[in-house]
Amino acid sequence: MPYLNIHGANIFHEVFGDSGPWLALNSGGRHRYLEMAPLAQAVAAKGFRVLVHDRRNTGASDIIIGGEGSEEDIWADDLHALLQHYGAERAFLGGSSAGARLSMTVQRRHPEFVLGLLLMRVTGGAFAAGRLPNTYYGQYIKAAHAGGMAGVCDTEPYRERLALNPSSRERLMAMDPRDYMAVMGRWLANFTSGPVGPVMGVPEDELKSYRVPTLVVPGNDKTHSSVNGLAAAQLIPGAELFRLPMEDQDVDLIAFPDWKPHYPALADKFAEFMRRHAKA
Repeated sequence: MPYLNIHGANIFHEVFGDSGPWLALNSGGRHRYLEMAPLAQAVAAKGFRVLVHDRRNTGASDIIIGGEGSEEDIWADDLHALLQHYGAERAFLGGSSAGARLSMTVQRRHPEFVLGLLLMRVTGGAFAAGRLPNTYYGQYIKAAHAGGMAGVCDTEPYRERLALNPSSRERLMAMDPRDYMAVMGRWLANFTSGPVGPVMGVPEDELKSYRVPTLVVPGNDKTHSSVNGLAAAQLIPGAELFRLPMEDQDVDLIAFPDWKPHYPALADKFAEFMRRHAKA
């Protein structure tokens, strides 16, 4: 069943593999779970159960603009509950960019549940801090201010999400634009309240406090520059660094599917790392 109701939201998801330790692989940005599906399948084939999902407000899952705490807190609690539904007592958490941050947020909120972290393309630095707030929140606040909820629904990202999940349109159109802007403004403030680097939104003291096996795979673009991944690996006690044979590129963003030639190496490393730490 691709949908499961978690904390009042219908979450679209898929599980690859039918035995072995659990891993949740999370996409970057507000991208669909499909971004991680090929890598998830490759890891599952090595003896793991791998969950991928569309976070609420993304992809084919319900759009619900509301709730306590930051949006990333809500995502973390959803993911924790989703894994528990399948009987996972503990799990590895991993992903790219926003998916890495989501994994770290689960570690912050549910540390007893996390077997290990697999962090790819950590986001940090002034360039990312200048680009992402508008990408995630600012553009939609502007759309609501200019055109109300119809204006929000007419943005390209919302058109794509509503085509996948038409039931969210009625809920959105019933919102007062002022309420929408208030929630999105609060989430924006949450998103920008933490440090800029090396991992956006995660204090260095928090990274230094980790007592969980961690694998760091640095990125190679201006949003996910390798320097941030290297710094994060140095701050996290005992973190393992896995560098792919690539150089940083002077581009804003490299799409994760462009890493496809490296999926076999990533799957091998993830499987080896998790086998060592599955019984921790």
